[in-house]
Amino acid sequence: MKVVILAGGKGTRISAYTKSIPKPMIEVGKKPIIVHIMQHYVKFGFKDFIVAAGYKQEVIKKYFKNNTFGWNIKIIDTGKHSMTGGRLKRVEKYLKKEENFMFTYGDGISNVNLKKLLKFHLLKKKLVTVTAVRPPARFGEIVLNKNFVKSFKEKPQVTKGWINGGFFVANKKFFKFIRGDKEILEKKPLEIVSRKRQLLAFRHKGFWKCMDTPRDKEILDNFLKVKN
Repeated sequence: MKVVILAGGKGTRISAYTKSIPKPMIEVGKKPIIVHIMQHYVKFGFKDFIVAAGYKQEVIKKYFKNNTFGWNIKIIDTGKHSMTGGRLKRVEKYLKKEENFMFTYGDGISNVNLKKLLKFHLLKKKLVTVTAVRPPARFGEIVLNKNFVKSFKEKPQVTKGWINGGFFVANKKFFKFIRGDKEILEKKPLEIVSRKRQLLAFRHKGFWKCMDTPRDKEILDNFLKVKN
């Protein structure tokens, strides 16, 4: 099964690193974050990648030309200014033989069980399955009882809200809901399939972290140091 990695954005919120390289090429744990993402898929037997590149794509191409991993990696120019939906739409022609495919963002690391995710998607037979995660709260949480602190937790995991954690599985029929380069995946396409009751959530309560800011990079660096 093919895996599409959306890797063409400018990464403006982490611009200190992305002036010379695209966001997926920022190193965490001494290698580009996109390699960590790929290695997680490979762990579950998925080794056929399509990288939907755009901004500074030549850096990605050069890296994978000079570093061989034994995986099938195709890097596609999906435009410098395409939105997430537009990038996915541009790789449709490379997925013609695929009934279902996986896709994710080029800036998030997780320990989600991809085999279970795929099994869930195939069992439910809907158009799209998204991995839903509970992010850590930005600040510490205190629960009060009158003037007493009943509970104090330093940056706990959010207990009620779920967010889009990436790591999707989709049926190829999903492409008909994406119109062109300016389409933002997370707006109309996913909102429409949600209204049609064709969007399912695979709940993941384990590790998940995206790299939006320099602080996120620092957290991931520290996490990978401990892990390795």
